[in-house]
Amino acid sequence: MSNDLGKLILRLTLGILLLLHGIAKLSAGADGISGMVASHGLPGALGYLVYVGEVLAPLLLIVGLWTRPAALAVVINMVVAILLAHMDQLGQLGKSGGWALELQGFFLFTAVAVACLGAGRFSLGGRFN
Repeated sequence: MSNDLGKLILRLTLGILLLLHGIAKLSAGADGISGMVASHGLPGALGYLVYVGEVLAPLLLIVGLWTRPAALAVVINMVVAILLAHMDQLGQLGKSGGWALELQGFFLFTAVAVACLGAGRFSLGGRFN
């Protein structure tokens, strides 16, 4: 049971914290993200995919449905976010002395862990958990 409880805590922590970022992006609209994506020579419409990685995937993680694909969507979202928006901070420390990308790193590596571990017993279940 402790392994399943640990998986639940990982899923809920990642899902809830990332969903809050997604809700903020929904409130602000996609123009800023689409513009940033377009500034890198990519179609601005790809900016809407951030909602998959920061709204849909976290909701799936929270309930434990299609957990591994949802976690992989978060991994892809975070890698793209780091490459497009945070590369200049990759080797830097923040004002508090921690890695400047500790939040993005937390989301990325927690999603990798969830993708490896699956949803656990405390989930809605499904073939891809």
